[in-house]
Amino acid sequence: MRGTCKLKGTVYWITGLSGAGKTTIGKLLYRRLKQEKENVLFLDGDILREVYGNDLGYSKEERLKGAMRNSRMCQMISNQNVDVVCCTISMFDKVRQWNRKNIENYQEIFLDVPLEILKQRDQKGLYTDVQLGYTKNIVGMDLKLEIPQSSDIILINDGNRNEQQIFEELKQKLNLK
Repeated sequence: MRGTCKLKGTVYWITGLSGAGKTTIGKLLYRRLKQEKENVLFLDGDILREVYGNDLGYSKEERLKGAMRNSRMCQMISNQNVDVVCCTISMFDKVRQWNRKNIENYQEIFLDVPLEILKQRDQKGLYTDVQLGYTKNIVGMDLKLEIPQSSDIILINDGNRNEQQIFEELKQKLNLK
């Protein structure tokens, strides 16, 4: 099979609601992986929206289209022996199932945070805005999150531990030093 790269990178798909800590934990994982391997890339859902030209809104259909873009991007990169840490809400079972079927080395990490805690944190003001009627299409509020049913790793981020403690649990579960 000439021209086929047999080595595949790992995709670390970090998912959870807005404000769950995906980017924070993802950056910690990225830095840790970079200590061992040069070929590591960090992707964040908000940044990917910009890279793609902010051409999609936040409706269920547009979110699905964007999530599939992210999945295909991760697949393409991992097929070139590059590890990818991708932080994205990824609210659809369909997307996560596609990842499992099409990305050879796929690790799904779900940051589980109770909605009440997210509403208290409300770092971007999204939860308050939807409650006041200023915005719509917020996952977990007026858009349903399809809670991951088969994540490889579930991390509880309920405010009882800081990000470093949560990351230590992740490292242990991934068998990283």
